[in-house]
Amino acid sequence: MNTKILLVILFFSFFSCKKSDTEAFSYDEESIQAIKLSSPSKKIAEVGGNYGAPTSENKNIAQKIIKNGNIKFECNDLETTYEQIKTAVKKGKAIIQNDSEGKDYGTVYKKLTVRIPSENFDLFIKDISTGVAYFDNKEISSQDVTEEYIDIDARLKAKKKLENRYLELLSKATKMSEMLAIEAQLSAIREEVEAKEGQLRYLQSQVSLSTINIEFYKTVAEEGGITVSYGEKIWNAIKSGFNGISSFFLGMLEVWPFLLIATALIYFIRKRFKKKNI
Repeated sequence: MNTKILLVILFFSFFSCKKSDTEAFSYDEESIQAIKLSSPSKKIAEVGGNYGAPTSENKNIAQKIIKNGNIKFECNDLETTYEQIKTAVKKGKAIIQNDSEGKDYGTVYKKLTVRIPSENFDLFIKDISTGVAYFDNKEISSQDVTEEYIDIDARLKAKKKLENRYLELLSKATKMSEMLAIEAQLSAIREEVEAKEGQLRYLQSQVSLSTINIEFYKTVAEEGGITVSYGEKIWNAIKSGFNGISSFFLGMLEVWPFLLIATALIYFIRKRFKKKNI
């Protein structure tokens, strides 16, 4: 009797262990299948949760403002104004990104593109405006990109969390197919991480350094602007006609051999026709 009871207990114990192993194996297979079939965006939702929702860390991010300016004005002396702007650039710890000059109809000009730390933007505008009577064009714009920055930053953190989770799965994977499936997902996630990091760097660059386009010019006297009287115009027309006749006769003199040959040919041809008619 005791033997039978012992056999029954052993049977149930063996069955329970086998069921546990089957469930564990089934769980591992389902996990790998989920890795193969699910997309990175779905995993982000699982790992990151409410990545778009503002966290306490995101709330502490300073306001991100992109400032830009476009200025055009007339000056009395290009070099003096240029030196004034360079002094303001040095004072504001800015850099001149582009520097060009040229001549337009009735004016000479210089064009500058300046990148300056945002905290010095207003002071720089004030310095270069000193002595300017009026602006042909003055545009100052500010764009708040704080929300965009927080959103990209949150998505980037979620992607990195997801990347760490896949790395953990990769360390536990035992089959080659599992490793390949996880590495494919990791490659896609890393590309997205690099893209988000690039977007953050660009926004931070635009926020930290403002862009100002400056054009200043000087009006110059036009050459050949003397008024001609009506009588002088008539005399010029007569001289032009005389010069035209002189040019015609000079041209005829240059081709006189051809004219002589042509005259002789016409004479002989007419003479020959007259003999035939007789």
